[in-house]
Amino acid sequence: MQHLSEQEQVRREKLEKIKAMGINPYPAESYPVNAASQDIKQHYKEEVLEDGTKNRLNYQEVCIAGRLMATRSAGKATFIELQDSFGRIQIYIRRDDICPSEDKTLYDTLFLKLLDLGDFIGVKGYAFITKMGEITIHAQEFVLLAKSLRPLPSVKTDEDGNVHDALSDPEMRYRQRYVDLVVNPKVRETFIKRTKMVNSIREFLNAQNALEVDTPVLQSIPGGAAARPFATHHNALDIPLYLRIANELYLKRLIVGGFDWVYEFSRNFRNEGMDKTHNPEFTVLEFYVAYKDYYWMMETTEQLLEKACIDTNGSSMVQVGDHTINFKAPYKRISIYDAIKTYTGFDVSNMNEAELRSVCQQLKIEVTPSMGKGKLIDELFGNRCEHNYIQPTFIIDYPIEMSPLTKKHREKEGLVERFELIINGKEVANAYSELNDPIDQRERFEEQLALMERGDDEAMFIDQDFLRALEYGMPPTSGIGFGIDRLAMLLTNQSSIQEVLFFPQMRPEVH
Repeated sequence: MQHLSEQEQVRREKLEKIKAMGINPYPAESYPVNAASQDIKQHYKEEVLEDGTKNRLNYQEVCIAGRLMATRSAGKATFIELQDSFGRIQIYIRRDDICPSEDKTLYDTLFLKLLDLGDFIGVKGYAFITKMGEITIHAQEFVLLAKSLRPLPSVKTDEDGNVHDALSDPEMRYRQRYVDLVVNPKVRETFIKRTKMVNSIREFLNAQNALEVDTPVLQSIPGGAAARPFATHHNALDIPLYLRIANELYLKRLIVGGFDWVYEFSRNFRNEGMDKTHNPEFTVLEFYVAYKDYYWMMETTEQLLEKACIDTNGSSMVQVGDHTINFKAPYKRISIYDAIKTYTGFDVSNMNEAELRSVCQQLKIEVTPSMGKGKLIDELFGNRCEHNYIQPTFIIDYPIEMSPLTKKHREKEGLVERFELIINGKEVANAYSELNDPIDQRERFEEQLALMERGDDEAMFIDQDFLRALEYGMPPTSGIGFGIDRLAMLLTNQSSIQEVLFFPQMRPEVH
C-alpha cells in the first residue's frame, strides 16, 4: 500500500472536495492557450492617452496556462505566479471579476482553500502594467486543469530574482528530473541549448546534402568500436543479440551501397563504468563521406563545431569552468607520439610491447597482461597527456595497433590516418581515413581476435558480413564520431554528463 505523507493526504482530501463541487479536476477538453509568458513580458506595450486612460497595444485578450507557483493575498484580490514552458508571469485575480454574482463560492472555496502550489490552471484576461511596473495578467476567469497530489520542493525567489532552497540533491534531481525541471529553471535552459546544438549540426550536414539514416540498435555482432557490449536474447530467432556499441560498420555498408555522405544521431550502449563523462547509454553522431580523407575531415570538423557553438551561445567563445574555450578554426594538430614525449619524457615511437609496459610501470600507470601495444599507448596518453589539452586540439597519426578500422598512413610506417579531437582535457570526436582494403581489414580483425583470446573483453569481434561488403568495394572514405553528450557539456558549461541527460542511469530506488 502506498504510504502518504500528511501533505499528500490533505491534497487528496481537497481533490474530493473539488469533485463534490461539481468541478472535474482533470478535464478532457483542450484549453485554448494563445500566449506565452515570455512573449507577453517581452512585447507587451501600452500608451497613456491625453485623457489619462491607457491604450493597450497588444495582448488585450490573453489565454494562458501553467503551474501555480506562488500566491499572495491582498484583501479581495490575489496575486499569483504562473509558470509555463517559457518562464513565470504574475496574475492578478480579483474576487468580483471571477465571481460577479452574489455567489462567491468559486473564489472563496476553490481558489483560497482548495488550490495548491503545483496545480495546473488556465487563465483568461488581459495584460497590463502594475503601479510597480510589472507586466501582469488581469484574470477575468480561471479554470483548474490538473490537481497536483504531491507538493513541490519549497523554492523561494527574492526581490532580485535569486532562487533559494531549490532542489539541489543530485540523486533526487536525476531520479525525478520532472521535478527538477519545474523548480530549477536553469536546468531547462541546459536542455534547450542542447537541442539548439543538435539542430545546428543537423542544419550543417543537411546543407551539404548529407543523408540522415537509421541503422540497427540490436546487432548480432557488436562492431565499430573497442568496448564491452550489453547482451540480450531474441526468443523468436533463438539467437544472442547485442545492443550496439557503435553504428560505424552499418554506415560504411551504406557507402559501399552507393551513398556518398550519410549520418546518424545514434543511441549507443556500452557495459562499462560510470563517471562524470561516461554513461552506459549515450548519444553519438557519426558520419561518413566518400572520396575524402582525414585531412578534409579535420577542416570540416572545425567548420561544424564553430557553427554549432555560435548557434548555441551566440559566440565561438564559451566559458567552461575556469577556462574560456575558443571554437573558432583552425585547431592545433599534434601527433600522439609527440604528445606522449612532451608530457612523459619518453619517446615511445619505436618501442615494442615489453618496453611500453616497462614505461607504464616506471610512470606508475596500472596495466594488465591482456593489454597489447595499442592499449598500453592509449593508457600512456590518457593518464599523462589528455588532460593538458584545453583548447580544441587534433591528436593525430596513431599507431596501427590502436586503430583496427583505419587506413595505414600514406607516409609514416606503422601509423594510421586517424585523429581524436580533445577539448577541455577530454575526447570529443574520433575520426579516420577509413580502411577499405578487405584483406588488410581481415588481418586487423584477426589481431583483435587474438587480443580477445588473451582476455581483452573490449577487443573487436570479426564481422564477416562487413568484410564481404568491403570485398564488393568501398571508395576512399573518411568517417567521424562525435560524443554529443560531451559536446553538450562543453557548450552548456556542465562538468557532469548527468547534467545533459534528461534521465541518466541510476541504481534502482529502495522503497
